[in-house]
Amino acid sequence: MGSLEIKNFGILGYPVGHSLSPQIYKSAFEAAGFVNYNYIPLQVQAGKLFMAVEALKGLDFRGVNVTIPHKTIISKYLDAIDADALVIGAVNTVVNDGGMLTGYNTDVAGFLSALAEANFLPEDCHAVVLGAGGAARAILWGLCKKRAEYITIGARNPQKAQALANDFLSYGNVESFDWNSDEFKEMLQTADILINTTPLGMFPEIDDMPPVDLKLLPEGALVYDIIYNPAETKLLKTAKELGYPTLNGVSMLLLQAKEAYRLYTGEIPDMKIMEKTLNKILYSK
Repeated sequence: MGSLEIKNFGILGYPVGHSLSPQIYKSAFEAAGFVNYNYIPLQVQAGKLFMAVEALKGLDFRGVNVTIPHKTIISKYLDAIDADALVIGAVNTVVNDGGMLTGYNTDVAGFLSALAEANFLPEDCHAVVLGAGGAARAILWGLCKKRAEYITIGARNPQKAQALANDFLSYGNVESFDWNSDEFKEMLQTADILINTTPLGMFPEIDDMPPVDLKLLPEGALVYDIIYNPAETKLLKTAKELGYPTLNGVSMLLLQAKEAYRLYTGEIPDMKIMEKTLNKILYSK
């Protein structure tokens, strides 16, 4: 274990000041004895992404995490794309092997591990997914991989939702609706799990939530919000008050970070340290 070798890592996004990744990875690197591993927030505007990606090679970065707004665009500047990232159409982790940049998507592994930890089996379930953005794509692919019987997308923008559904039709039974429509309300009544992939309710807009009537869900349906800051969104708080089991985005965040760390180092991080660091940030507010 441990290494005196200097290695650089970071997170590419705009903005990235709010990212918790630097503290999470630094704590894991330190625990493993990687004293000269740096993890740096890299604020990169949309038009400068190509230059930033080239700079990763020049500065010999071992890897970077990728966040909004670069997850889909970055693919065209990389040398190779992993199978999951290819289907999802989004990259959240880039590994540099001697100038060869490969894109991965660890969100799908994080999502499925989080469901497994919560003892929820997606096989044969009816899953309702809120939102039609980049995060929804990883969730949809995870559900298709695990053979969910039926997937309903509900979104504010029906055209975007339909385009997303079309992308996944060959992998599973996927339908999309305007989330204000009566058809969508009907779909909620047979859901085994409701998953929010929108940013509605994320810090600092903590009074927001998707316009969904949770009372329509069947008893025992799992309400899952992939937001982790705050740890209990208005959606989850409302669901809990109505007696539904809930799951927040903390475990998905940690488990996708675990997978990225493995890709970077070939080792499994100390998850307890990562979790402790994250909880300290989230609950010390």
